[in-house]
Amino acid sequence: MKIREKITTALTLPKEITLDMPLIVMMGRDELNVENYKNLIEFTPTIIRVKTATGLLAIEGTALQLKQITAENLLITGQISGIHW
Repeated sequence: MKIREKITTALTLPKEITLDMPLIVMMGRDELNVENYKNLIEFTPTIIRVKTATGLLAIEGTALQLKQITAENLLITGQISGIHW
């Protein structure tokens, strides 16, 4: 385990903040929130690809929309059928 991971675990700090990891929260099949992402790579009504510190995240579905986009947060809505790393 790396030193940053050890410190994070020992102090019970949030990994998404200290280790630059994405935090993904899905509410039902209709809404997905991605925090701490790097770049938006691709956006179509059927697929959204997002670069994160841990790799490329692909969200698949129908009628996908970006409801909110900020420097730290993406809010995706639509009928989500899959999430792939």
